[in-house]
Amino acid sequence: MHDSDIQDQQRDQRHVARMQRKKALIDARIAEASAERGLLLVNSGNGKGKSSAAFGMLARALGHGLKAGVVQFIKGAATTGEEAFFRRFPDEVRYFVMGEGFTWETQNRQRDIEKAEAAWAVARELLGDPQIALVILDELNIALKHGYLPLERVLADLAARPPMQHVVITGRGALPGLIEAADTVSDIALVKHAFQAGVKAQKGVEF
Repeated sequence: MHDSDIQDQQRDQRHVARMQRKKALIDARIAEASAERGLLLVNSGNGKGKSSAAFGMLARALGHGLKAGVVQFIKGAATTGEEAFFRRFPDEVRYFVMGEGFTWETQNRQRDIEKAEAAWAVARELLGDPQIALVILDELNIALKHGYLPLERVLADLAARPPMQHVVITGRGALPGLIEAADTVSDIALVKHAFQAGVKAQKGVEF
């Protein structure tokens, strides 16, 4: 047997030993994690993919036969691919587009506040419905960051939701109070974006 073959066998044996130890540790942690309850997830950061990740969860929920609700707080000036797709399932998904575009487009703070309040009234209905297993509050972080909605009221309504209902909140600039209240927080960083190279937003990728 060549030295290289012996080295490969030794490397394989070390790999098996490492993976066995890792499996034992992970299995033990899985066994300890026995609780089930509704989770509050926050997707924030400057990178692309915050809403995309939330809508991936929506697809997953539908795959399990669960009902869901979506409220979009900022987007709304144009139809997105996810809206067009999930509206095909009206019995499973209640979908509400409540925004009128990004803040630099609307340029009317009082109008933005009114729209955010109207959107939160719809969100509260979804948060009060125990039949809805997943609620996506898309770009709510933006409304909170700009002070369109009081964080204390939002947190109180989230805390009062049905015990098994999951909520996903997206948008840049998640407030510290929301991060503290959340169960899972993902900070999606920007490394590189095609827009920086002059590539416009395209169907199926950005909207």
